[in-house]
Amino acid sequence: MTTNHQARTHEPPVARVAVVTGGSRGIGRAVARKLAQDGLAVVVNYAHDAAAAEETAAAITASGGRAIRVQADVADESAVAAAFDRAEQEFGGVDVVVNCAGRLALSPIADLDLAVLDAVHRTNIRGAFVVAQQAARRLRVGGSFVGFSTSVVGTQFPGYGAYAASKGAVESITLILARELRGRNITVNTIAPGPTATDMFLDGKTPDQIDQLAKTPPLERLGTPEDIANVVAFLTGPEGHWVNGQILRANGGMV
Repeated sequence: MTTNHQARTHEPPVARVAVVTGGSRGIGRAVARKLAQDGLAVVVNYAHDAAAAEETAAAITASGGRAIRVQADVADESAVAAAFDRAEQEFGGVDVVVNCAGRLALSPIADLDLAVLDAVHRTNIRGAFVVAQQAARRLRVGGSFVGFSTSVVGTQFPGYGAYAASKGAVESITLILARELRGRNITVNTIAPGPTATDMFLDGKTPDQIDQLAKTPPLERLGTPEDIANVVAFLTGPEGHWVNGQILRANGGMV
């Protein structure tokens, strides 16, 4: 990974550039690696875990790709703007933005600590809006923005009230943003995964709960981060560019 500006000036130009928030682990890491495999230079955003973000970026560069890691709390508009500045400085622009950063809290609505509600909504609503705002300002013509929701918005499992409410907000701005970007050939879509085997999903669940959720889709398994990364690659690639303003429930057939 190059950090010297003089060295960067001798590198070949990059055709396409992606900013992936929450790119240090889970779905975000899989997305960053998949987009790099498809030839994009990747800015791996992270909030706290610099070591994990470095692992993601190092894996990409070890495979012949180009990646840098950039710290930013997605709810901090100044930090996010600086991350996009870094993408433009390092690689010349931004063509794909994927907002994988998110926060999950499980609790019955009656018992939920409102401080937890505020934290969830700060990341999942304010953060999603901040990243979408920068994407709208920075994406080059022909680019793509992908947000993340959850299939729980549709399944409405008990205990997911705060999380589903925050992701419903993400879904509600998807078509609005797509329409606001008319004339720039930019697509805006949101992916709503079902149960996916990430640390965030598995944390706090018993083996029986995980097994039950795995059996819920007709395909009778949990999704993998790679399953979701493949959907992102489709939506941000030329084959998926006619898909716009949509919520795609990538969940193995859950209602």
